[in-house]
Amino acid sequence: MIDPIALRSLVAVESYGSVGAAAAALDYTPSAVSQQIKRLETQTGVQLLERQGRGVLLTEAGRTLSESARDLLSHMERLESRVHGVSGETVGTVRLATFATAYRGIVVGAIGRLRAVAPDVVLRPDEIDPWDAVDAVAAGSHDLALVHNWEPLPLAIPDHLDVRHLGRDRADVLVHVDHPLASHRTLGVADVLDEDWASVAPGSICHQWLQKMYFDVGRAPRITHVALEFATHIALVARGECIALVPRLGRGPLPPGVVAVPIVEPVSERTVSLVWRRTMTERPALAATVEALAAEGSRDLT
Repeated sequence: MIDPIALRSLVAVESYGSVGAAAAALDYTPSAVSQQIKRLETQTGVQLLERQGRGVLLTEAGRTLSESARDLLSHMERLESRVHGVSGETVGTVRLATFATAYRGIVVGAIGRLRAVAPDVVLRPDEIDPWDAVDAVAAGSHDLALVHNWEPLPLAIPDHLDVRHLGRDRADVLVHVDHPLASHRTLGVADVLDEDWASVAPGSICHQWLQKMYFDVGRAPRITHVALEFATHIALVARGECIALVPRLGRGPLPPGVVAVPIVEPVSERTVSLVWRRTMTERPALAATVEALAAEGSRDLT
């Protein structure tokens, strides 16, 4: 009989493009994934992977098996969820993909809420950018994702995933108290055209939103500092080195000398949502986790 765990490894290799990336997504070692693929090859009697440079590609037989495996794994997951739903047991591990500010602003508090109402549920958060988080849930390496979507940059959600919107998070332009913009009640993009910015890394949703804001007026933002953490952006603003666009979620109190000014043209706002596979909906552990995250999010989101 074909091993479903090995099938999940094959699907992950196809989704992530390498044994190493699949192992990281599944929380296995590369050696374990390789052994599972070899077990599948022994069980089926066909070669499933072939080397391509430093990576691997699925053979035609491997792609055929992976396609069928996705359907089979979905049916098995739906069956497991229904069984847990009928039994009413709120137990198990929920692997969550979340972005950084939500980890700090929502997930930390939700862990305590979940422990109080469902002590047998283990929440395992991983910090992952929203686009990758959606892919991780779609591929099955994570059960649930907490994601954000800056308007009007769409976050594509596959059809087999369910979405629950938790609310909206605003971002402000942070400036030094001595900066001329500090006296403004609100700002528009025209007010910040010639400013120096701190930004997160290129390719991230927040960086793309800043680029889009300037693109609409035919300019490019002058980014002088790139740092992964908003805390670093705030520290740079406190030194008067630049300005920064920082969300309110998980931001915490600002240090002396830093002023937050809302930007309204365009409004800097993102939707915060939970995403999970529809086959997991009836699983009590997932439902309890969703409710704990939603309750914590309601404190900080509009």
